[in-house]
Amino acid sequence: PEPARHSDPAEPGPGAPGGLFAWLRGRCLGRGAAVDPARDTFGAMTGLYGAIQPADSVSLSTRTHGAVFNLEYSPDGSVLTVACEQTEVLLFDPISSKHIKTLSEAHEDCVNNIRFLDNRLFATCSDDTTIALWDLRKLNTKVCTLHGHTSWVKNIEYDTNTRLLVTSGFDGNVIIWDTNRCTEDGCPHKKFFHTRFLMRMRLTPDCSKMLISTSSGYLLILHDLDLNKSLEVGSYPILRARRTTSSSDITSSGSSGPRAVGSPCHQNNSGPLSEKTCSRPSQREGGSPRNSLEVLTPEVPGERDRGNCITSLQLHPKGWATLLRCSSNTDDQEWTCVYEFQEGAPVRAVSPRCSLRLTHCIEEANVGRGYIKELCFSPDGRMISSPHGFGIRLLGFDAQCSELVDCLPRQASPLREIRSLYSHNDVVLTTKFSPTHCQIASGCLSGRVSLYQPKF
Repeated sequence: PEPARHSDPAEPGPGAPGGLFAWLRGRCLGRGAAVDPARDTFGAMTGLYGAIQPADSVSLSTRTHGAVFNLEYSPDGSVLTVACEQTEVLLFDPISSKHIKTLSEAHEDCVNNIRFLDNRLFATCSDDTTIALWDLRKLNTKVCTLHGHTSWVKNIEYDTNTRLLVTSGFDGNVIIWDTNRCTEDGCPHKKFFHTRFLMRMRLTPDCSKMLISTSSGYLLILHDLDLNKSLEVGSYPILRARRTTSSSDITSSGSSGPRAVGSPCHQNNSGPLSEKTCSRPSQREGGSPRNSLEVLTPEVPGERDRGNCITSLQLHPKGWATLLRCSSNTDDQEWTCVYEFQEGAPVRAVSPRCSLRLTHCIEEANVGRGYIKELCFSPDGRMISSPHGFGIRLLGFDAQCSELVDCLPRQASPLREIRSLYSHNDVVLTTKFSPTHCQIASGCLSGRVSLYQPKF
């Protein structure tokens, strides 16, 4: 007879706490013997990166367009867009490296970010305080220009379910644009949220959370996100403010050293969040109120008492973790850090569980001080591409490029350097994986764009 199969003692069964559905969800996430068949494909794709090299024959020179601030592929990987310092947007075919189009006056100031809404429509934002919508089928003119910010616009997100465009800028505002009712004159919009020292804003893939990073070292998380509801000052439930590795609260302006130049949130113009406004117990067990605000000061190695600035913010493509690039207030150290999302009920009502836990980190090259370096996850979430001096560095959670859920450490561990690639003569500011091909793009301060792909 066939020997009995013994289940993995580390793998909960259908009778485990949480029931059958929690057990099935854990298996789908890869936390057990049964895995998603597509992960084998991801593993093969990741293995190709071991042979990746700078592809000199398809390097794209943009010498006359200023620094490259952002790169973005279309969802089908057929177009690579380049946001340039000197008002221009470049479009290339990333497979043939052919130049498609130059939008020579896309904006009146630096182009900061590009976001595709689908395979044809994309949005750009600029220091000229505007957002522009473009259609690849008709690039001679903008679809429309959106006015609403009062300072540099730095970030664009998009909710594919509601077709709402979300932007953030250095005016501290997060603005929602209804593209369902877009006309040549623009889109209806509303201010959704406001915070001081805003740097970057991201939505999780399922749009259940909004993360906002600040130059004062705070990370804000809006849970159970409802983009249809505007948040006025003091109208959102506040979860206890705390560090990611302890339960200390933000109670005074002197408690965090250089980081505490002011609370990121306006609370009746009273400055830093007080114990009174933060001590409301979490209601996440049994369902938290919509748009509950959590304020964190992420733990950064070596920066406990010196403060830091969160310059880049990205999210794992499956929503498992957030990726931060942090620099010290003195700008002499930079770190790349990965924080796992911890879901579930709080440990106790008076001290709710922190939503993020530091799992991996690595110190970065301190080159190009003062410039923001945008890093990214690979499409399968197994690797990180990080600007590193005059090149990029591919990082993994372990030497085998395993998925994060399969190699979660008990304590924060170093990210593993898989490969370093150098093809620039200036500081690399941004890098991006192709969503469909084994290809990476990077752009530098002097305006050069390079592609990397396997060579055998």
